[in-house]
Amino acid sequence: MKFRPLHDRVVIRRAEGDIKSKGGIIIPDTAKEKPQEGEVVAVGPGARDENGALVPLDVKAGDFILFGKWSGTEVKIDGEDLLIMKEADIMGIIEKPVIEKTVAAKKAA
Repeated sequence: MKFRPLHDRVVIRRAEGDIKSKGGIIIPDTAKEKPQEGEVVAVGPGARDENGALVPLDVKAGDFILFGKWSGTEVKIDGEDLLIMKEADIMGIIEKPVIEKTVAAKKAA
């Protein structure tokens, strides 16, 4: 991707939603609720404080985050649907357990 957000903006790839309900019913795309979590793809350099000093962001590319239902602006970059939002719209970083990371790494190998 050749896009760099400015200031305290963050580019997010929304997580994939479930296509089946817990009861096994397949949910069509039009009825699916969009997930409120995603992966940070790119971050801006940070915001400026009152003195003009650069304040870096707390999130970085690769972090999994939780954000508000109506947060961000949906954009299409390189044919991919992404969200751009300010860091203030992010509620928190989702910490993945170490076990999940090692299992995912073994599957990729």
